[in-house]
Amino acid sequence: MLGKHPVDVMLLATDLGVARRFYEGTLGLEVLLEEEQFLTFRCGGDSRLVVTKSTTGTAGTATKASWRVDDIAAEVAQLQARGVQIQDLPELGTVDGIADIGFALAAWFTDPHHNSIGLLQLKEPLPDDLAATGEDRQLR
Repeated sequence: MLGKHPVDVMLLATDLGVARRFYEGTLGLEVLLEEEQFLTFRCGGDSRLVVTKSTTGTAGTATKASWRVDDIAAEVAQLQARGVQIQDLPELGTVDGIADIGFALAAWFTDPHHNSIGLLQLKEPLPDDLAATGEDRQLR
């Protein structure tokens, strides 16, 4: 069923021109499709980011999308060099904008329409000796 198909992330924006400048110009994503009511950007693999025009914008501060990256420190540095402000979250113990959240290192930034966007660098799999004990290795 659905587990065999790609999924697209959809974000809201009140101004698609501002969204395009941020996602294409600042983050370097390629525009695949541009319509009056939405923009579609190419991301890694077969994933896409769709930004839809909204009269109200985003409500809530929860993370709306997250990229899985191999080197979070390098990605954070590149984003900062492009003018993206990485969030400092003392409650998560961020150091240079990066938090250790257990199964991954994580960082967050906010787009011009207040969508909270994350970066995740998954940690190495559990050592084989833990796997041999039958302990649960699934991400929680």
